[in-house]
Amino acid sequence: MGSDTIARWQFGITTVYHYFFVPVTIALSLLVAVLQTQWYRTGSDRYLRLTKFYGKLFLINFAMGVVTGIVQEFQFGMNWSEYSRFVGDIFGAPLALEALIAFFLESTFLGLWIFGWDKLSRGKHLAMIWLASVGTLISSVFIIAANSWMQNPVGATYNNGRAELVDFGAVLTNPIFLTQWPHTVIAAFIVAGGFIAGVAGWHLATLAKQENPKEEDVATFRTATKFGAITLIVASLLIIVSGDLLGKQMTQVQPMKMAAAEALYTTETNAAFSIFTVGSLDGSKEVFSIKVPGVLSILAGQSTVKGINDIKADYAKTGYAQADGSTNALQKEFASKLKSMNVDPTPNIVVSYWTFRIMMGLGFLTLILGAWLLWVTKKGALPKPGKLWTAMMFGLPLAPLFANSFGWIFTEMGRQPWIVAGVIPTSYAVSPTVSAGEIWFTMIVYTLVYGALAVVEVGLMFRYIKKGLPDAAPVEKIVDEDAPLSFAY
Repeated sequence: MGSDTIARWQFGITTVYHYFFVPVTIALSLLVAVLQTQWYRTGSDRYLRLTKFYGKLFLINFAMGVVTGIVQEFQFGMNWSEYSRFVGDIFGAPLALEALIAFFLESTFLGLWIFGWDKLSRGKHLAMIWLASVGTLISSVFIIAANSWMQNPVGATYNNGRAELVDFGAVLTNPIFLTQWPHTVIAAFIVAGGFIAGVAGWHLATLAKQENPKEEDVATFRTATKFGAITLIVASLLIIVSGDLLGKQMTQVQPMKMAAAEALYTTETNAAFSIFTVGSLDGSKEVFSIKVPGVLSILAGQSTVKGINDIKADYAKTGYAQADGSTNALQKEFASKLKSMNVDPTPNIVVSYWTFRIMMGLGFLTLILGAWLLWVTKKGALPKPGKLWTAMMFGLPLAPLFANSFGWIFTEMGRQPWIVAGVIPTSYAVSPTVSAGEIWFTMIVYTLVYGALAVVEVGLMFRYIKKGLPDAAPVEKIVDEDAPLSFAY
């Protein structure tokens, strides 16, 4: 196994692990802000208790996300120095802005929110969590802009042996970014909605076991269950729309990715959507398939969808091209360099095909679970406790979380063999002086450390979930303006 393959495994493991925390951070911060807004508007202790309860769970997740995210930055310099050298002028800009603007915004105001319960007025304290949540959204903007550039490298030119930024506005108006960012954020709200509903639904079942449960606890968790389930359902419906728009853009700029996602080997007019396909061992043809006629052309937004073998043949003749035969400036300028590189433009078809389907399958499963949860708890009914109910409540956050992860695996694996689509192959982007043994060592260490962090994360989450709702202690602006900030949890 070469150093480039091991480096990809290391980055994949650490990135997928880190992304387990990202959707919850992005969406739960805003949902906690909504709960606190309801408390500010109504004065109801119910919303105060929910704000503090889910706020604590959010903070645990946020801290773990920060710790695991730091590793990503180091890997660009350690294992991927050629990539950093080639695209640092472009890729570094949104990452720097993410750190300078978004991270400091969210961390500063989140700190004020944590310690300002009894120091700030209710209105100012509410503003802190809203500003922190805005920071997480801004952070996602810059990160997705950087990734979208890798999918469609716009606003750049090839000069002095590297890519140079000529139009940062083009990076922020990249058609892939304009569809990928809302798709990613909406997916985060599915996870956070499922998390709120799953935790509340589990507590409802626990309360149902008691002979005389506290009515206020039941009502509070029922409110959270409904809030989380509605968020999940609305986001699930919206993601169908955003996914359709993203799929059409993806087909245009990366036709091979769509072909691999559908195991479409030959070009088809009125192309069918594959429900199940088995290909040959050499990945060159279809052996067996179950398809729905015409659906793929609708999803791709093109009556004729190019197949894997035809795209591969076109690449051998004319080089990398988008679905309409065009290329952007950087791809065009780098074309002559690619002629000297023996690059097979075909990604791993099995991984691309199945991650795409697992992503969609888990997404639809989550939508069904959310609708079913609302149905079971309608008109004040309590759920029937049992292993099935517990499994479903665990599934509400985990199914969309894994759908997010498989979606990102598809996004990155479907782009292969390119680290920047149509420009630089992944195998050329690794650090030339880092040995396979060194990467193996760091990958093993990272995996062990992340495993230990997982134990800590799960332990803390379960501990505070089981503790249930906190007391609704009075929260007022204190008189002594010089008193130190205190941690209110």
